[in-house]
Amino acid sequence: MIPTFYQNHLRSQLSLAEYLLLKILLQILQSIKQVSLESLANALPIPIKFESRRRKIQRFLSLPKLTIKKIWLPIIEVWLETYLQEKETIYLVIDRTKWSCINLLMISMVWEKRAIPIYFELLKQKGNSNLKQQTEALTEILAIVKKYKICVLGDREFCSVKLANWLKQQGLSFCLRLRKNEFVKKESDIWLELKDLGLAPGLSLFLPGVKVTKLRGFGYFNLACKWKRKLQGIAPKEGWFILTDLPELGAAITAYKQRFDIEEMFRDFKTGGYNLEDTKVTGERLISLILLIAIAYTSATIQGQQIKRKGVQEYVGRVKENSRSTRRHSSFYIGLYGYTWISFMDNCQPLLAQLMRLNPNKRKYYQQGLRAMNLIQSVF
Repeated sequence: MIPTFYQNHLRSQLSLAEYLLLKILLQILQSIKQVSLESLANALPIPIKFESRRRKIQRFLSLPKLTIKKIWLPIIEVWLETYLQEKETIYLVIDRTKWSCINLLMISMVWEKRAIPIYFELLKQKGNSNLKQQTEALTEILAIVKKYKICVLGDREFCSVKLANWLKQQGLSFCLRLRKNEFVKKESDIWLELKDLGLAPGLSLFLPGVKVTKLRGFGYFNLACKWKRKLQGIAPKEGWFILTDLPELGAAITAYKQRFDIEEMFRDFKTGGYNLEDTKVTGERLISLILLIAIAYTSATIQGQQIKRKGVQEYVGRVKENSRSTRRHSSFYIGLYGYTWISFMDNCQPLLAQLMRLNPNKRKYYQQGLRAMNLIQSVF
């Protein structure tokens, strides 16, 4: 169900009872795709009363040892060593998502067209994060990524020149999107707002070594500017102004585009996957619940990649469409719904056997499908 190196670390940190309950909860998550306590308690197959099952899950989510530092960061460190080469470039995306009264700051790593969550914390305030919170969050993970080249990506909430200066001091590359009303010093003593640089749909600019913001005490940065051209008469409302240390326009734009992979991850966590917004859990229990989702999410992504390597992903989802130039489903989708498919087949085995006997002309295709199912089962 989950990779071996996940299991090895989890066994070392949890008691046997805690580890077994964790594995059961992960299987429930992958099956019902709901993280509300009521849904988890309803599906938990322990022969005790419903309210006792609900309280059992609450106690588990309140375990002091169920933290990012003890449980998740060591797994991520092994994960990096397993799937990446030393000195390989890692794109870290810092972003924030909110729903109801929850305000969550998250740092993720781009992999397989998705973002893999590395560090997350609840913010006490309702609005944007501040520089202190951003740098403290990044500091939490620097130790486990020091073997790799790092490029930090952030949208306009993280456009502070102070953050760029801090990243530069740490030896990290960055692509941070600026607001269009920010000032740059283009020539000797001429300051211009970014919106006055003349950027228009279809145009790109690269300004090396410009001074950004009129505040003193900051050095010079590169500025990559791009406004996508019109497609079918429609163009984005505004262009990108990206503060970076990368040496050319193409590298900066290519890097920044990967920031949007975290939006896909948030969708997978919410309505597109585990329906995180439906939970009423708050505080440290919510962090523990997100930790469970992170384990389930990354496990499904790894398993989806393995299913693709076996060449049987067409049994799980529609992988090609004539009208689409990009793949329809991610490795996460293939892994998650591959598990669902084989689970239902196992549960309905007697009925399926009868159904297949009624269609002998389809026997060849059923045999191919059963072989595919066995290959998919081998992944789990």
